[in-house]
Amino acid sequence: MEMNNIQMVKQQFGIIGNDPALLRAIDTAVQVAKTDLSVLITGESGVGKEFFPQIIHTNSARKHGKYFAVNCGAIPEGTIDSELFGHVKGAFTDAVSERKGYFSEADGGTIFLDEVGELPMSTQARLLRVLENGEFLRVGSSKVEKTDVRIVCATNVNLPEAIANGRFREDLFYRLNTVPVNVPPLRKRGEDVLLLFRKFVMDFSAKYNVPRIELDESAKEALLGYSWPGNIRQLKNVAEQISILELNRKITASVVKEYLPQQTANLPAITKTHGGGGRTFESEREILYSVLFDMRRDITELRNQVKTLMEGAPIATHDNLQYYATHDAPHHPTIHISSPMQNVVEEELVGEEYVEETLSLDEMEKKAIIAALDRHRGRRRDAAKELNISERTLYRKIREYGIE
Repeated sequence: MEMNNIQMVKQQFGIIGNDPALLRAIDTAVQVAKTDLSVLITGESGVGKEFFPQIIHTNSARKHGKYFAVNCGAIPEGTIDSELFGHVKGAFTDAVSERKGYFSEADGGTIFLDEVGELPMSTQARLLRVLENGEFLRVGSSKVEKTDVRIVCATNVNLPEAIANGRFREDLFYRLNTVPVNVPPLRKRGEDVLLLFRKFVMDFSAKYNVPRIELDESAKEALLGYSWPGNIRQLKNVAEQISILELNRKITASVVKEYLPQQTANLPAITKTHGGGGRTFESEREILYSVLFDMRRDITELRNQVKTLMEGAPIATHDNLQYYATHDAPHHPTIHISSPMQNVVEEELVGEEYVEETLSLDEMEKKAIIAALDRHRGRRRDAAKELNISERTLYRKIREYGIE
Protein backbone atom coordinates (compact mmCIF):
# COMPACT_ATOMS: atom_id res chain seq x y z
CA MET A 1 0.00 0.00 0.00
CA GLU A 2 1.33 3.44 -0.91
CA MET A 3 2.47 5.71 1.92
CA ASN A 4 0.07 8.45 0.78
CA ASN A 5 -2.88 6.10 1.30
CA ILE A 6 -1.66 5.18 4.77
CA GLN A 7 -1.36 8.89 5.63
CA MET A 8 -4.96 9.42 4.46
CA VAL A 9 -6.15 6.60 6.73
CA LYS A 10 -4.22 8.08 9.67
CA GLN A 11 -5.78 11.49 9.11
CA GLN A 12 -9.26 10.02 8.72
CA PHE A 13 -9.12 8.16 12.02
CA GLY A 14 -6.87 10.53 13.99
CA ILE A 15 -4.01 8.05 14.30
CA ILE A 16 -0.70 9.66 15.24
CA GLY A 17 2.70 8.05 14.75
CA ASN A 18 5.25 6.93 12.20
CA ASP A 19 6.49 3.72 13.77
CA PRO A 20 7.02 1.06 11.05
CA ALA A 21 5.13 -1.61 13.04
CA LEU A 22 2.15 0.73 13.40
CA LEU A 23 2.17 1.58 9.70
CA ARG A 24 2.39 -2.13 8.87
CA ALA A 25 -0.67 -2.82 11.04
CA ILE A 26 -2.62 -0.06 9.25
CA ASP A 27 -1.54 -1.41 5.87
CA THR A 28 -2.64 -4.94 6.79
CA ALA A 29 -6.03 -3.70 8.01
CA VAL A 30 -6.70 -1.82 4.76
CA GLN A 31 -5.60 -4.74 2.59
CA VAL A 32 -7.71 -7.35 4.42
CA ALA A 33 -10.73 -5.01 4.42
CA LYS A 34 -11.36 -5.89 0.76
CA THR A 35 -12.08 -9.50 1.76
CA ASP A 36 -14.60 -11.04 4.17
CA LEU A 37 -11.96 -12.83 6.20
CA SER A 38 -12.21 -12.66 9.99
CA VAL A 39 -9.49 -10.59 11.65
CA LEU A 40 -7.94 -10.85 15.10
CA ILE A 41 -6.39 -7.65 16.43
CA THR A 42 -3.92 -8.19 19.25
CA GLY A 43 -2.00 -5.82 21.47
CA GLU A 44 -1.72 -4.65 25.03
CA SER A 45 -4.45 -2.68 26.74
CA GLY A 46 -4.43 0.99 25.77
CA VAL A 47 -2.57 0.72 22.43
CA GLY A 48 -5.53 1.84 20.30
CA LYS A 49 -6.86 -1.46 18.95
CA GLU A 50 -10.34 0.05 18.62
CA PHE A 51 -9.35 2.07 15.52
CA PHE A 52 -8.56 -0.97 13.38
CA PRO A 53 -12.04 -2.52 13.14
CA GLN A 54 -13.31 0.88 11.96
CA ILE A 55 -10.54 1.02 9.34
CA ILE A 56 -11.52 -2.46 8.12
CA HIS A 57 -15.25 -1.68 8.00
CA THR A 58 -14.83 1.70 6.29
CA ASN A 59 -12.59 0.25 3.57
CA SER A 60 -14.75 -2.84 2.95
CA ALA A 61 -17.68 -3.56 0.67
CA ARG A 62 -19.82 -3.53 3.82
CA LYS A 63 -19.10 0.13 4.62
CA HIS A 64 -22.75 1.08 4.05
CA GLY A 65 -23.94 -1.69 6.37
CA LYS A 66 -24.26 -1.47 10.13
CA TYR A 67 -21.25 -1.50 12.40
CA PHE A 68 -21.48 -2.65 16.01
CA ALA A 69 -18.70 -2.55 18.59
CA VAL A 70 -19.37 -4.93 21.47
CA ASN A 71 -17.21 -4.98 24.61
CA CYS A 72 -17.45 -8.64 25.61
CA GLY A 73 -15.71 -7.94 28.90
CA ALA A 74 -18.36 -5.43 30.01
CA ILE A 75 -21.40 -7.69 29.57
CA PRO A 76 -22.30 -9.99 32.49
CA GLU A 77 -21.88 -13.67 31.71
CA GLY A 78 -25.57 -14.41 32.27
CA THR A 79 -26.76 -11.98 29.58
CA ILE A 80 -24.05 -12.05 26.93
CA ASP A 81 -25.71 -14.78 24.81
CA SER A 82 -28.91 -12.73 24.75
CA GLU A 83 -26.99 -9.57 23.81
CA LEU A 84 -25.15 -11.24 20.94
CA PHE A 85 -27.77 -13.66 19.60
CA GLY A 86 -31.07 -12.39 20.98
CA HIS A 87 -33.77 -14.29 22.87
CA VAL A 88 -37.39 -15.29 22.57
CA LYS A 89 -40.17 -14.29 24.94
CA GLY A 90 -40.07 -16.33 28.14
CA ALA A 91 -36.55 -17.62 27.58
CA PHE A 92 -35.67 -16.47 31.11
CA THR A 93 -37.27 -14.55 33.96
CA ASP A 94 -36.86 -11.02 32.56
CA ALA A 95 -37.54 -11.97 28.93
CA VAL A 96 -40.96 -10.32 28.73
CA SER A 97 -40.64 -9.87 24.98
CA GLU A 98 -38.43 -11.20 22.20
CA ARG A 99 -35.21 -9.43 21.36
CA LYS A 100 -32.90 -9.33 18.38
CA GLY A 101 -29.21 -9.67 19.15
CA TYR A 102 -26.25 -7.95 17.54
CA PHE A 103 -25.78 -10.74 15.00
CA SER A 104 -29.33 -10.19 13.71
CA GLU A 105 -29.04 -6.41 13.70
CA ALA A 106 -25.65 -6.40 11.95
CA ASP A 107 -26.74 -8.61 9.04
CA GLY A 108 -24.82 -7.31 6.01
CA GLY A 109 -22.45 -5.31 8.17
CA THR A 110 -19.60 -5.73 10.64
CA ILE A 111 -19.39 -6.73 14.29
CA PHE A 112 -16.35 -5.82 16.37
CA LEU A 113 -15.99 -8.09 19.41
CA ASP A 114 -13.62 -6.34 21.80
CA GLU A 115 -12.03 -8.37 24.62
CA VAL A 116 -13.07 -11.59 22.88
CA GLY A 117 -10.77 -13.50 25.24
CA GLU A 118 -13.27 -12.82 28.04
CA LEU A 119 -16.11 -14.75 26.37
CA PRO A 120 -17.50 -17.72 28.36
CA MET A 121 -16.85 -21.14 26.82
CA SER A 122 -20.53 -21.66 26.00
CA THR A 123 -20.65 -18.39 24.08
CA GLN A 124 -17.45 -19.32 22.26
CA ALA A 125 -19.23 -22.42 20.90
CA ARG A 126 -22.08 -20.26 19.59
CA LEU A 127 -19.61 -17.84 17.99
CA LEU A 128 -17.77 -20.69 16.30
CA ARG A 129 -21.01 -21.83 14.67
CA VAL A 130 -21.60 -18.34 13.26
CA LEU A 131 -18.09 -18.26 11.84
CA GLU A 132 -18.46 -21.69 10.24
CA ASN A 133 -21.84 -21.36 8.55
CA GLY A 134 -23.49 -18.09 9.61
CA GLU A 135 -26.05 -19.92 11.77
CA PHE A 136 -27.15 -19.17 15.33
CA LEU A 137 -29.97 -19.81 17.78
CA ARG A 138 -31.66 -17.21 19.91
CA VAL A 139 -31.67 -17.98 23.61
CA GLY A 140 -34.68 -20.17 24.34
CA SER A 141 -35.35 -20.99 20.66
CA SER A 142 -34.73 -24.08 18.56
CA LYS A 143 -35.19 -22.25 15.25
CA VAL A 144 -31.95 -21.86 13.32
CA GLU A 145 -31.41 -18.32 12.01
CA LYS A 146 -28.90 -17.07 9.45
CA THR A 147 -26.79 -13.94 9.36
CA ASP A 148 -24.16 -12.50 7.05
CA VAL A 149 -21.69 -10.51 9.15
CA ARG A 150 -18.01 -9.70 9.05
CA ILE A 151 -16.43 -10.49 12.42
CA VAL A 152 -13.43 -8.55 13.70
CA CYS A 153 -12.12 -9.35 17.18
CA ALA A 154 -9.58 -7.81 19.53
CA THR A 155 -7.93 -8.99 22.71
CA ASN A 156 -5.08 -8.20 25.05
CA VAL A 157 -5.21 -11.76 26.40
CA ASN A 158 -2.54 -14.24 25.36
CA LEU A 159 -4.94 -16.62 23.58
CA PRO A 160 -2.45 -19.51 23.11
CA GLU A 161 -1.89 -19.40 26.87
CA ALA A 162 -5.65 -19.23 27.47
CA ILE A 163 -6.06 -22.30 25.22
CA ALA A 164 -3.44 -24.17 27.23
CA ASN A 165 -5.30 -23.27 30.43
CA GLY A 166 -8.65 -24.42 29.03
CA ARG A 167 -10.17 -20.93 28.91
CA PHE A 168 -10.38 -20.52 25.12
CA ARG A 169 -11.31 -22.88 22.31
CA GLU A 170 -8.46 -23.76 19.99
CA ASP A 171 -10.75 -24.21 16.97
CA LEU A 172 -12.27 -20.78 17.56
CA PHE A 173 -8.81 -19.21 17.81
CA TYR A 174 -7.83 -20.51 14.35
CA ARG A 175 -11.13 -19.31 12.90
CA LEU A 176 -10.65 -15.82 14.30
CA ASN A 177 -6.95 -15.61 13.55
CA THR A 178 -7.30 -15.91 9.77
CA VAL A 179 -5.50 -12.58 9.40
CA PRO A 180 -3.70 -11.29 12.52
CA VAL A 181 -3.09 -7.58 13.07
CA ASN A 182 -0.70 -6.76 15.90
CA VAL A 183 -0.71 -3.22 17.29
CA PRO A 184 2.69 -2.40 18.86
CA PRO A 185 2.98 -1.21 22.48
CA LEU A 186 3.90 2.41 23.04
CA ARG A 187 7.32 1.59 24.53
CA LYS A 188 8.38 0.17 21.15
CA ARG A 189 7.22 3.15 19.09
CA GLY A 190 10.15 5.49 19.78
CA GLU A 191 9.55 9.12 18.85
CA ASP A 192 5.80 8.49 18.53
CA VAL A 193 5.64 9.04 22.29
CA LEU A 194 6.57 12.70 21.84
CA LEU A 195 4.20 13.18 18.89
CA LEU A 196 1.29 11.77 20.89
CA PHE A 197 2.18 13.76 24.00
CA ARG A 198 2.30 16.99 22.02
CA LYS A 199 -1.12 16.26 20.49
CA PHE A 200 -2.64 15.55 23.91
CA VAL A 201 -1.09 18.70 25.37
CA MET A 202 -2.61 20.80 22.58
CA ASP A 203 -6.02 19.22 23.15
CA PHE A 204 -5.96 19.80 26.91
CA SER A 205 -4.70 23.36 26.51
CA ALA A 206 -7.78 24.13 24.43
CA LYS A 207 -10.13 22.09 26.62
CA TYR A 208 -9.11 23.70 29.93
CA ASN A 209 -8.12 27.09 28.50
CA VAL A 210 -4.60 26.97 29.95
CA PRO A 211 -1.23 27.83 28.37
CA ARG A 212 0.36 24.91 26.57
CA ILE A 213 3.14 23.16 28.47
CA GLU A 214 6.55 22.69 26.87
CA LEU A 215 9.03 19.89 27.47
CA ASP A 216 12.74 20.53 27.80
CA GLU A 217 15.19 17.94 26.48
CA SER A 218 15.48 16.14 29.81
CA ALA A 219 11.69 15.78 30.01
CA LYS A 220 11.58 14.34 26.49
CA GLU A 221 14.25 11.81 27.45
CA ALA A 222 12.23 10.86 30.54
CA LEU A 223 9.15 10.19 28.41
CA LEU A 224 11.13 8.18 25.88
CA GLY A 225 12.86 6.15 28.59
CA TYR A 226 9.68 5.09 30.39
CA SER A 227 8.09 1.68 29.71
CA TRP A 228 4.44 2.93 29.54
CA PRO A 229 2.66 -0.19 30.83
CA GLY A 230 -0.68 1.57 30.27
CA ASN A 231 0.36 2.61 26.75
CA ILE A 232 -1.42 5.50 25.01
CA ARG A 233 -4.17 5.63 27.64
CA GLN A 234 -1.58 6.19 30.37
CA LEU A 235 0.35 8.75 28.29
CA LYS A 236 -2.83 10.75 27.73
CA ASN A 237 -3.60 10.64 31.45
CA VAL A 238 -0.13 11.93 32.32
CA ALA A 239 -0.38 14.72 29.74
CA GLU A 240 -3.71 15.80 31.21
CA GLN A 241 -2.45 15.80 34.80
CA ILE A 242 0.66 17.83 33.97
CA SER A 243 -1.37 20.29 31.86
CA ILE A 244 -3.76 20.95 34.73
CA LEU A 245 -1.55 20.82 37.82
CA GLU A 246 1.80 22.38 36.89
CA LEU A 247 2.06 26.15 37.31
CA ASN A 248 5.41 26.36 35.54
CA ARG A 249 4.68 25.58 31.89
CA LYS A 250 8.30 24.61 31.15
CA ILE A 251 8.46 20.96 32.15
CA THR A 252 11.66 19.19 33.22
CA ALA A 253 12.47 15.51 33.74
CA SER A 254 12.03 15.83 37.53
CA VAL A 255 8.47 17.05 37.00
CA VAL A 256 7.64 14.29 34.52
CA LYS A 257 8.92 11.59 36.86
CA GLU A 258 6.56 12.78 39.60
CA TYR A 259 3.68 11.57 37.42
CA LEU A 260 5.17 8.20 36.50
CA PRO A 261 4.81 5.14 38.78
CA GLN A 262 8.46 4.30 39.37
CA GLN A 263 7.91 0.64 40.21
CA THR A 264 6.96 -0.14 36.61
CA ALA A 265 9.41 2.14 34.85
CA ASN A 266 11.73 0.28 32.51
CA LEU A 267 10.66 -3.10 33.91
CA PRO A 268 9.44 -6.17 32.01
CA ALA A 269 6.07 -7.74 32.64
CA ILE A 270 5.66 -9.08 36.17
CA THR A 271 5.08 -12.80 36.54
CA LYS A 272 3.92 -14.55 39.69
CA THR A 273 3.42 -18.27 40.04
CA HIS A 274 0.80 -19.95 42.22
CA GLY A 275 1.23 -23.63 42.87
CA GLY A 276 1.19 -25.47 39.58
CA GLY A 277 -0.07 -22.67 37.34
CA GLY A 278 1.38 -19.39 36.23
CA ARG A 279 -0.16 -15.94 36.06
CA THR A 280 1.28 -13.04 34.11
CA PHE A 281 0.47 -9.47 35.09
CA GLU A 282 0.82 -7.23 32.05
CA SER A 283 -0.38 -3.78 30.95
CA GLU A 284 -3.41 -2.90 33.08
CA ARG A 285 -2.28 -5.26 35.86
CA GLU A 286 1.16 -3.58 35.95
CA ILE A 287 -0.50 -0.26 36.67
CA LEU A 288 -2.57 -1.77 39.48
CA TYR A 289 0.55 -3.48 40.81
CA SER A 290 2.39 -0.16 41.00
CA VAL A 291 -0.50 1.70 42.61
CA LEU A 292 -0.98 -1.02 45.22
CA PHE A 293 2.64 -0.94 46.29
CA ASP A 294 2.60 2.86 46.44
CA MET A 295 -0.45 2.62 48.71
CA ARG A 296 1.23 0.03 50.91
CA ARG A 297 4.35 2.18 51.32
CA ASP A 298 2.31 5.26 52.18
CA ILE A 299 0.17 3.38 54.71
CA THR A 300 3.25 1.88 56.35
CA GLU A 301 4.86 5.31 56.67
CA LEU A 302 1.65 6.74 58.14
CA ARG A 303 1.44 3.94 60.69
CA ASN A 304 5.03 4.53 61.76
CA GLN A 305 4.39 8.25 62.18
CA VAL A 306 1.24 7.68 64.22
CA LYS A 307 2.99 5.08 66.36
CA THR A 308 5.83 7.52 67.10
CA LEU A 309 3.39 10.23 68.12
CA MET A 310 1.39 7.83 70.27
CA GLU A 311 4.42 6.91 72.37
CA GLY A 312 4.21 10.31 74.05
CA ALA A 313 0.71 11.56 73.28
CA PRO A 314 -2.74 10.38 74.41
CA ILE A 315 -5.43 9.80 71.85
CA ALA A 316 -8.41 12.12 72.29
CA THR A 317 -11.45 10.00 71.52
CA HIS A 318 -15.11 10.84 71.92
CA ASP A 319 -14.98 9.38 75.44
CA ASN A 320 -12.28 11.67 76.76
CA LEU A 321 -12.78 14.87 74.72
CA GLN A 322 -15.12 16.12 77.44
CA TYR A 323 -12.37 15.53 80.03
CA TYR A 324 -9.91 17.70 78.10
CA ALA A 325 -12.57 20.39 77.72
CA THR A 326 -12.96 20.71 81.52
CA HIS A 327 -9.41 19.91 82.76
CA ASP A 328 -5.97 21.17 82.04
CA ALA A 329 -4.47 19.26 79.14
CA PRO A 330 -0.99 17.75 79.56
CA HIS A 331 1.92 19.66 78.04
CA HIS A 332 2.43 17.46 74.99
CA PRO A 333 0.57 17.20 71.67
CA THR A 334 -2.72 15.37 71.47
CA ILE A 335 -3.72 13.31 68.46
CA HIS A 336 -7.39 13.88 67.68
CA ILE A 337 -8.92 10.94 65.89
CA SER A 338 -12.64 10.80 65.21
CA SER A 339 -14.75 7.73 64.59
CA PRO A 340 -14.54 5.55 62.54
CA MET A 341 -10.81 6.26 62.07
CA GLN A 342 -10.38 5.97 65.82
CA ASN A 343 -11.23 2.28 65.74
CA VAL A 344 -8.88 1.63 62.85
CA VAL A 345 -5.92 3.23 64.61
CA GLU A 346 -6.70 1.52 67.92
CA GLU A 347 -6.91 -1.89 66.26
CA GLU A 348 -3.68 -1.36 64.33
CA LEU A 349 -1.52 0.33 66.94
CA VAL A 350 -2.58 -0.60 70.50
CA GLY A 351 -0.50 -3.53 71.74
CA GLU A 352 2.88 -4.48 73.13
CA GLU A 353 4.57 -4.74 69.73
CA TYR A 354 3.91 -3.12 66.35
CA VAL A 355 4.14 -5.57 63.47
CA GLU A 356 4.16 -4.31 59.87
CA GLU A 357 1.47 -5.99 57.80
CA THR A 358 2.80 -7.94 54.86
CA LEU A 359 0.26 -8.39 52.10
CA SER A 360 0.40 -10.73 49.16
CA LEU A 361 -0.37 -9.30 45.73
CA ASP A 362 -3.77 -11.04 45.74
CA GLU A 363 -4.64 -9.54 49.13
CA MET A 364 -3.58 -6.11 47.94
CA GLU A 365 -5.65 -6.50 44.79
CA LYS A 366 -8.68 -7.54 46.85
CA LYS A 367 -8.30 -4.50 49.11
CA ALA A 368 -7.98 -2.20 46.08
CA ILE A 369 -11.15 -3.65 44.53
CA ILE A 370 -13.12 -3.29 47.78
CA ALA A 371 -11.90 0.29 48.19
CA ALA A 372 -12.86 1.19 44.60
CA LEU A 373 -16.33 -0.34 45.05
CA ASP A 374 -16.78 1.59 48.30
CA ARG A 375 -15.71 4.85 46.69
CA HIS A 376 -18.24 4.36 43.89
CA ARG A 377 -20.98 2.99 46.18
CA GLY A 378 -20.99 -0.41 44.53
CA ARG A 379 -21.16 0.86 40.94
CA ARG A 380 -19.05 -1.77 39.22
CA ARG A 381 -18.69 0.06 35.92
CA ASP A 382 -17.14 3.09 37.66
CA ALA A 383 -14.97 0.91 39.90
CA ALA A 384 -13.68 -1.06 36.91
CA LYS A 385 -12.87 2.19 35.10
CA GLU A 386 -10.89 3.48 38.11
CA LEU A 387 -8.97 0.19 38.35
CA ASN A 388 -8.36 0.25 34.58
CA ILE A 389 -9.79 -3.25 34.10
CA SER A 390 -12.83 -4.53 32.22
CA GLU A 391 -16.15 -5.03 33.97
CA ARG A 392 -16.03 -8.76 33.20
CA THR A 393 -12.60 -8.97 34.84
CA LEU A 394 -13.99 -7.11 37.85
CA TYR A 395 -16.97 -9.51 38.07
CA ARG A 396 -14.59 -12.46 37.93
CA LYS A 397 -12.36 -10.98 40.65
CA ILE A 398 -15.38 -10.29 42.87
CA ARG A 399 -16.40 -13.94 42.62
CA GLU A 400 -12.82 -15.15 43.01
CA TYR A 401 -12.24 -13.17 46.22
CA GLY A 402 -15.76 -13.68 47.59
CA ILE A 403 -16.42 -9.93 47.84
CA GLU A 404 -19.96 -9.13 48.94
